[in-house]
Amino acid sequence: MSSSPTPFWRPDIHADRRPALLARGRVKAALRRWFETRGFTEVEAAILQTSPGNETHLHGFATTLIDNAADPHPYYLHTSPEFAAKKLLAAGETRIFDFARVFRNRERTALHHPEFTMLEWYRVGEDYEVLMQDSAALLAEAARAAGASMLRWREMQADPFAEPERLTLHDAFRRYAGIDLLSTVSADGASDRAALAAQAAAAGIRLAEDDSWSDIFSRVLSERIEPHLGRGRATVLCEYPISEAALARPKPGDPRVAERFELYACGVELANAFGELTDPAEQRRRFEADMEEKERIYGERYPIDEDFLSALALMPAASGIALGFDRLVVLCVGARRIEDVLWTPVAEPGRGKA
Repeated sequence: MSSSPTPFWRPDIHADRRPALLARGRVKAALRRWFETRGFTEVEAAILQTSPGNETHLHGFATTLIDNAADPHPYYLHTSPEFAAKKLLAAGETRIFDFARVFRNRERTALHHPEFTMLEWYRVGEDYEVLMQDSAALLAEAARAAGASMLRWREMQADPFAEPERLTLHDAFRRYAGIDLLSTVSADGASDRAALAAQAAAAGIRLAEDDSWSDIFSRVLSERIEPHLGRGRATVLCEYPISEAALARPKPGDPRVAERFELYACGVELANAFGELTDPAEQRRRFEADMEEKERIYGERYPIDEDFLSALALMPAASGIALGFDRLVVLCVGARRIEDVLWTPVAEPGRGKA
């Protein structure tokens, strides 16, 4: 757990933090101008939702809405504005962005915070590879606004003005772990746990008896792949196995992988992008499978937003991306932790009590 040694409201602490906070404001203004000059409309997704999202390892904050008849209804703080944004695409919006305050439980580290800002944007009728170009442009815009010549995180740095490296998951697993990833995924997207486990064990990856294919995939990614990404320049890591892309459509020509990429700089994951899935039946199937897995691992599940699935049937082909805005500012100012670039960090449990 990351913990600030003294309260942020101490005048001496605030004076030390203020330059980074002012840089945050400049970066936000610069990115907003970038979108507005390209015909994007800024939107504001409602934070209260009937479902916080349906990905296995995302944890929402639950609350209760009391209606006019004094009846209680379970609601959640959203983990992403994605469902609301896609409803707006179904309604007819074509280019939108949102600096959304989002909430994720069970997450607090140097790069995670329970409440943070996620910059999401969507393009109707445009390929997800256009978002790769957007991402590169925004890194440069952010660095210029912050007065940074390099992005920095701990001992690593990356040039925000250099063209990002593009690397598929298959090539990354082969290069950094000696694993043939796609040999463990069949043409229908089914994964072979035994085949991946055998290769991972041979590569010296620690395994547990109850590890699923997805567990092994995630461990190899975090231990062997991510530390190499975004060194010297940003990395676009693309073509995720279809099982690891809950809301993305399959890649034409290879149904084993999805139109999904993540952007890394200095070993830090900054953004996650999809060529958006618009098949409500397939989306329901994926959500239900993820909730079964969530219940198996954590003993809980979240409701499915039926309104979202109804809207998905009307949603046009689109691409969308979510970028961790606070993390981007951290890299621009060379901060030590995410709290250094938040005006008022969430109090640690126990702080402020008598």
